[in-house]
Amino acid sequence: MTRVTVSILALALFAAGCGSDSPSSPSQLNRFTFTADLRASNEVPPIANAESGGQGNATVTIDVTRDGSGNITAATATFFVNISGLPANTPIILSHIHQAVAGVNGGVVVNSGLSAASPVALANGSGSFERSGLTVSPVDIATQIIANPAGFYFNSHSALNPGGVVRGQLVRVP
Repeated sequence: MTRVTVSILALALFAAGCGSDSPSSPSQLNRFTFTADLRASNEVPPIANAESGGQGNATVTIDVTRDGSGNITAATATFFVNISGLPANTPIILSHIHQAVAGVNGGVVVNSGLSAASPVALANGSGSFERSGLTVSPVDIATQIIANPAGFYFNSHSALNPGGVVRGQLVRVP
């Protein structure tokens, strides 16, 4: 190789090493995904009636908006829920996130909008549903869920078990 070719190759390698695809400061995540393993046995107290075989899973996605300093200024949630093992024609009348650790009941912090007047009917005892565009308010709740998902649980309620039929703690998906 000639000296000019070697010099050009060295210069090209140097330039490639100086370039960067990453910004000077790391970008912050704006979408967070959590799962919950739903079980009737996780309810407090555990379900002991005809719906005791209830199980399923929930995937919760929280999308956040940030200000110039990186603080969360708004958040919305999407719930995708699968439930099975319940008697035919079980209506799911409520579904939401509560704030409390395993074994403790807590207050609702993010609601799906389901109600007894507009339930999701599980015709054969199994089914899936999705709720999106759910406002997380106050926005500090989103910050708390992101920081400590185990301090929150997903819960679905039925007409037979209005206090909750399946429940599971949130776990962040990496």
